[in-house]
Amino acid sequence: MADSNVFRRRVYHIGGYDHAQPAVVHGRFVRETRRFERAWAASVVSSEPTNSDDVSTWQVLTTGPNWRVETEYCAIRWDDVVEATNRRPIWWRIPQGLLAFVDFIVAGALWGYLRASWRYAMFFLYPFLILAIIAAFSLASGVALARATDSSAIGALAAIGAFLLLFLAADRWVYLGLLFDDWIFARQYIRRGDPILEGRLRRVAADIVEARRSGSVDEILVVGHSLGAVLAIDLIDHAIELGLEEQDDRPRLTFLSVGSSTLKIGLHRAARRFRAAVERVSACRAVFWADYQARSDVMNFYRADPLPLMGLAATGSPIIRSVSIRRMIDPARYPRIRKNWYRMHCQFVRGNDRRAPYDYFMFVCGPLFAEQQVNAKEGAMQALDADGRFLVSPSPALTGDHSTEVAKR
Repeated sequence: MADSNVFRRRVYHIGGYDHAQPAVVHGRFVRETRRFERAWAASVVSSEPTNSDDVSTWQVLTTGPNWRVETEYCAIRWDDVVEATNRRPIWWRIPQGLLAFVDFIVAGALWGYLRASWRYAMFFLYPFLILAIIAAFSLASGVALARATDSSAIGALAAIGAFLLLFLAADRWVYLGLLFDDWIFARQYIRRGDPILEGRLRRVAADIVEARRSGSVDEILVVGHSLGAVLAIDLIDHAIELGLEEQDDRPRLTFLSVGSSTLKIGLHRAARRFRAAVERVSACRAVFWADYQARSDVMNFYRADPLPLMGLAATGSPIIRSVSIRRMIDPARYPRIRKNWYRMHCQFVRGNDRRAPYDYFMFVCGPLFAEQQVNAKEGAMQALDADGRFLVSPSPALTGDHSTEVAKR
């Protein structure tokens, strides 16, 4: 018989466009839990990962003075899909990236970005502006050398060499190659989907439906970060197709889209299949969806309600929540992080230095239901004292009571 004093959670996490291998993802998770331990006076122990083609899974035991949580953490893999594009030669990736650039403009996505978030529009233009600067500088260098040597061949070789060197330098320092690959994937996903991911998401969706049907855990949580939020919507849509909504007697599945790229895809005129999936997930009674956004993250759509912007009828889902990244980070560390746009974007799934209303690891490892944290203005901050002791007795999380007692405090 299951221990009623232990809260059991299964987490399905889909990260953004990143080719990090499972060992790196697991190591990053363990490292960031150290910050969570210090902030919340908790203890976290993680097992070694078990890897398959679809997921990398590990067990997490989190304890406080009067609470205990067991989390089965399932990191859904798509590093192989990302790496397949990354291995392509530059001469293929650059034309494909430019094709994606033109496609998103012609399909109305850029105009949609300008309406939804001018900062995201600048993020869209950024890699292509960098490429244009590199091309202009390389061309100017080649022309100058051709005139100096009176040889067009030397000038052409110099221009090509300068372009390759500058592109590789920009890839290292500002992730230019990864940004190009990201937009290449986005276009392909809209236009024809990805058969590898399609099969993978369907298999994981079947696992979600079975886990909810069996009642083996107290909470099922799906987290989609960045472009992973797009895949998470497809994942949940598959689960709905497989009968998720028919299990009305079970607790709702909680879906958190954090730093989401939902509108990146949804504002493209050809993304009809994806918009239909968004509509079904939003309307599903078995899903509680919250969307977390941050003003200081240029890679998400701050204060944007995705459904109306995609031309879909509002359903009250997702619930929109704002995140203050500054409030999550140590004041001495924040100025360094603020200068790195990618690091700011990743803070949605990193450990906090300080207690804050949004805390990824509190959702994943903490003693509160995710829905309670979303509904509480201060998240879990009023539910635990300075020593990490859970203040509500009996604890809704530990007893399995899904009331919003903590949210009303």
